Amino acid sequence: MQSIQIRFSQPGDHTVIQCQTQALAAPAPDEIQIQHTAIGVNFVDIYHRSGQYPVAGLPSGLGVEAVGLITATGSAVRHLQIGQRVAYVSLPLGAYSSHRNLPAHRAIALPEHLEDQTVAALLLRGITAHMLFEQVHPLRAGHHVLIHAAAGGLGLVLTQWAKMSGAIVIGTVGSPAKAKLAHAHGADHLVEYKTMNFVDEVMRITDGRGADFVVDGIGGSTLAQSLEAAAAFGTVASVGQVAGLPGDIPMAQLGPKKPVALIRPGVMQYISDTPRYHRAAQAVFDKLTQGLRPHIDSVLPLQDAALAHIRLASGTTQGALLLRP
Repeated sequence: MQSIQIRFSQPGDHTVIQCQTQALAAPAPDEIQIQHTAIGVNFVDIYHRSGQYPVAGLPSGLGVEAVGLITATGSAVRHLQIGQRVAYVSLPLGAYSSHRNLPAHRAIALPEHLEDQTVAALLLRGITAHMLFEQVHPLRAGHHVLIHAAAGGLGLVLTQWAKMSGAIVIGTVGSPAKAKLAHAHGADHLVEYKTMNFVDEVMRITDGRGADFVVDGIGGSTLAQSLEAAAAFGTVASVGQVAGLPGDIPMAQLGPKKPVALIRPGVMQYISDTPRYHRAAQAVFDKLTQGLRPHIDSVLPLQDAALAHIRLASGTTQGALLLRP
């Protein structure tokens, strides 16, 4: 079996990405072999490629999320069959490929009514929402939630999930067009951060109280402002660093004058527990049945993975980016 694979040999910018054709061995006894039909592109892929999240054993593949068809099964695999549609979020890296081998326990059988591209655009982001809103800070109706980059791939999923929980969503966006998109997906209040101070706006919207929960995927200097925007005894989750690492956070910003909980949860650690991973994935499928929907910015050929990284890092995309083999 020949597999088209996107790989990199050293950390760096998008120019380190290479497209190669390699022979793929038969799956090990506890593995399956998958022919991908839709591949998710996520910021974690950029962090792996750039070295921000170091990858052991270079050269390496890229990508943690995809959907496809099982083309072969290992001798010990009993619960999955050839021809079955499955999705996954998983290490080791390698989702940016036409075919790959995967530990069978990471594969999740897809219900017939869910389309491949829908799941590839939503599974990792949906599991992240499950982690944030069911584990880190369980939402209650009426909670104010501040979601940064509310028109991004993750932001749109978080917005919908929070609304399904009865929360009041405040989203930051970079343009009127993105504000319109986030509003169409349920955001109650939109703040254009380039022209407005989001801390002031959150305080105005909440009558000076602040947000009960802040999801910050921006990092950099924004994280300190997110702490200012949180309510007393509220929670701030740092889930990314598009703007760079935030640096040291003074303990005084966490209390005691206004006590705020700061947490840095990692979704890959969250899904390292296999039963929890499968429960979270099922919760995502349930939300899809209840109306959660993706917004797909574009679908690019697998060979254009470098372009996908450029576009994602530029901040100009709206919703999810996908690759097709």
